[in-house]
Amino acid sequence: MDKDRLKKIKKIVLKKNPLVFDRLTEKQKTQAFKFNETYKKFLNLSKTERKAARQIIQAAEAQGFVNIDTLPTKSSTPIKKVYKVSQGRCVALATLGEESLVSGTNIIASHIDSPRLDLKQNPVYEDLSMGLMKTHYYGGIRKYHWLAMPLALHGVIVKANNEKINITIGEDEDDPVFTVTDLLPHLAGKTQADKKISDVFKGEKLNLVAGSIPLGSDEEKDRFKLGVLNLLYEKYGMTEEDFISAEIEAVPAGNARDIGFDRSMIGSYGQDDRVCAFTSLKALLGKKNTNKTAIALFFDKEEIGSEGSSGAKSNFLEDFMSDLLFIKGQDTDNRSLRKALINSSCLSADVNAAMDPDFKEVHEILNAAKLGFGVCMTKFTGVGGKSGSSDASAEFVGKIRQIFNKNKIVWQTGELGKIDEGGGGTVAKFLAKSGMNVLDCGPAVLSMHSPFEVSSKADVYMTYLGYKAFYSDND
Repeated sequence: MDKDRLKKIKKIVLKKNPLVFDRLTEKQKTQAFKFNETYKKFLNLSKTERKAARQIIQAAEAQGFVNIDTLPTKSSTPIKKVYKVSQGRCVALATLGEESLVSGTNIIASHIDSPRLDLKQNPVYEDLSMGLMKTHYYGGIRKYHWLAMPLALHGVIVKANNEKINITIGEDEDDPVFTVTDLLPHLAGKTQADKKISDVFKGEKLNLVAGSIPLGSDEEKDRFKLGVLNLLYEKYGMTEEDFISAEIEAVPAGNARDIGFDRSMIGSYGQDDRVCAFTSLKALLGKKNTNKTAIALFFDKEEIGSEGSSGAKSNFLEDFMSDLLFIKGQDTDNRSLRKALINSSCLSADVNAAMDPDFKEVHEILNAAKLGFGVCMTKFTGVGGKSGSSDASAEFVGKIRQIFNKNKIVWQTGELGKIDEGGGGTVAKFLAKSGMNVLDCGPAVLSMHSPFEVSSKADVYMTYLGYKAFYSDND
């Protein structure tokens, strides 16, 4: 076979795996870097699910979105852009199209919670010469990641008189920070070195150092604890009992940072999954005229199984869709709601694990996502034999592939590690239970679930363009 013939065959049959930076023009590269500056600001202001929800709502309202729960029963002016919020931690946005909702909508669903340390309901205690606070970790963490690093406190306190206080301590340069101490290597030989990680690092030892100035004389009982509680009372008027009705999260202090001499990557806490929340938000806010209704969902509680009233297992989407049917003047009966959901198409916007140069052995190289190769389509997640996965159909994957190719989106596919290495899940299966087509789709990141996750600016930008293309399908 001559070389020209072989070259032609290769061009036809082999899958292309382009690097995003090889495909971007200089103008597009500039746009990508500019886009990521806005993304970093979003990360800095969205350290918790409540703060992420507020950022999403503020951005939506600035673009003319109105709270669907505050709309009058009848309006002479057609409503085109609406949002709904639940528990202050779960948000839905919709740009209403001309087509009937029963014919289906285009949905992108992400989550805005991230792994962290939550203060317990009775957190403050003292030991030796320090006041400390007990935590309960949230989501899948490597416990040792959270030791010997500066942590900030973010949260809300509902006092006995029902006064609500928002707190942020540790993000400003002049703020104090908090930390979980670690054992020095000089003394770690018997206690840590020869043991399993799960035996060395215990959840009950993830305790925050909170102060060391006592209150009262040396005869006073719990005077270091009293010192901490007194400062909280002076600053916020809160008492020890107020911790019972508080949600206070310890998260890494500090801002998102560029990584590398070329500044091509971003390092930050919370990129799983606020990278997908931000890119889907920007994709929807930039949408104008539309035939098919476009919806962006931002769920809470994904990192603990999508439980609770603000997670994807709740009826939040059904309630929002019912409201949309109502304001569109369409039937709101059960059948119409079911058809509106069944006929919808959904991208479960979540990150995948990028193959790490130092840990290639946990990945199956032919089917692993890589940093810098574009938005990643993940056909299935789950554990072992695809347990806990929605497993998207060939037809729906084909549809998304065609949309991306048509719009020159650089994309890749990936699994979450080798088959028997581990695994994980997303909100996909909870949305798929309604009958809609769902595919996991988002950028790959390094150091997932760590306090400093790494993403490629090229992948972030390509994810945004991919979501825009999905929302514009059928327009």
